[in-house]
Amino acid sequence: MNKIEPLYDKQCTCLLCHTKFTTKKLRSRFVKLEKLDTDFFPIYAEHNPLLYFINVCPACGFSYSDDTVPSFSPDSKMMLIEKVCSQWIPHSFGEVRSIEDSVKTYKLAAYCASLRKDKHITLAGLHLRIAWHYRMLNNTDQEMRFINLALSEYETSYSVGDYQGTQVSELRTIYLIADLSKRTNNLEKATKYFSKVIEQQSRTVETQIVKLAKESWQEMRDYQKTFI
Repeated sequence: MNKIEPLYDKQCTCLLCHTKFTTKKLRSRFVKLEKLDTDFFPIYAEHNPLLYFINVCPACGFSYSDDTVPSFSPDSKMMLIEKVCSQWIPHSFGEVRSIEDSVKTYKLAAYCASLRKDKHITLAGLHLRIAWHYRMLNNTDQEMRFINLALSEYETSYSVGDYQGTQVSELRTIYLIADLSKRTNNLEKATKYFSKVIEQQSRTVETQIVKLAKESWQEMRDYQKTFI
């Protein structure tokens, strides 16, 4: 009986240039979550699906996730061709990826998303995932750089409401603003947004997020008491 490998080749068609290519994905049976960090960073027992989240076209360099909307405005298409495709040296990210390889794919995806003028909530998620990668690499400086970028995008998304109609709820957006503010030591802002989450406890089904907010709010309160 043949042994089933954790990774398999997924057939893709580039959303931009329509080149067909394969990229590795992790079979769901090998995904074993151990725990989540407070900013939803998933820590896996062994194999990490985060490394294979982004698809990179080896022909043109356009990089995207399976959640990417497959349409382009004429202006964004022209920008991608000018800024990405025309400077791309054909190569593949379709094999086994290291954390460092994966960081490159997310940075490419974030650049492509910015050229496409994708939603702020999309850019926020990509920057947060890059921060998680640097956490795995114990590179605190780069982790904080991308946490700040993610925080800025989450705040803009909340302000303009472009999280609406996505998989990211308003409550999750508010919570992430709070958690990332805490991570950047802006405790005043963190307290404000954790309180906004807690205020919604009676009218939300996302009870786990409310629980996390309460725990973080109490932790900050206890911490501040030590300086009184």
